[in-house]
Amino acid sequence: MVGRGEETESAELLERAVGYALCSVRQVTPALLSRPTPCRGWDLAALLGHANDSLAALHEGTAAGRVGLLPAAEACGDPVAAFRLHASRLLSACAARAPGRGRRGRAVVTVDGWPLESAALAAAGALEVAVHGWDIGRATGLPRPIPPALAAALLRAARGLVPEPAERYPLFALPVAVPARADPGDRLVAFLGRDPR
Repeated sequence: MVGRGEETESAELLERAVGYALCSVRQVTPALLSRPTPCRGWDLAALLGHANDSLAALHEGTAAGRVGLLPAAEACGDPVAAFRLHASRLLSACAARAPGRGRRGRAVVTVDGWPLESAALAAAGALEVAVHGWDIGRATGLPRPIPPALAAALLRAARGLVPEPAERYPLFALPVAVPARADPGDRLVAFLGRDPR
């Protein structure tokens, strides 16, 4: 079982990742939704749809302690408004579970009936949300680097969550080589198969 400190640290990492991604989404306009993204085969609209599903699942896990396999039907036709709504709900759920809020956080979340430590869900969610925030920024033409401290923490988490290169397909691309002195954000996105240049 994960200790309370690790659970809190992962939840804070998720909150920071959501904040970063919200800043990236600010640049999105309807005219940009057909632009390609670093995610092969996805335009910005498809990426936002995926990110919205991820945020909804993270909210479900954080608020209810369970995640189903089928995403809830999208109530909003505007993917940017939906992103903001899902992000807001997730942040509210994280705040409600924070220590000292009168609720004891669940140590385990069930994902389609399988137990997963809530700290692992939050860390995986933080990685997903931040890197897709980076993808969104790239697609808008106004890229924003992932802040170094956030990227360094996510890179540590990624090394424990992302499969070895031979087992990554189709969820992740192969790592991209970057200079040893590359900043943490570039190393993170390169580790996940994106070319930071």
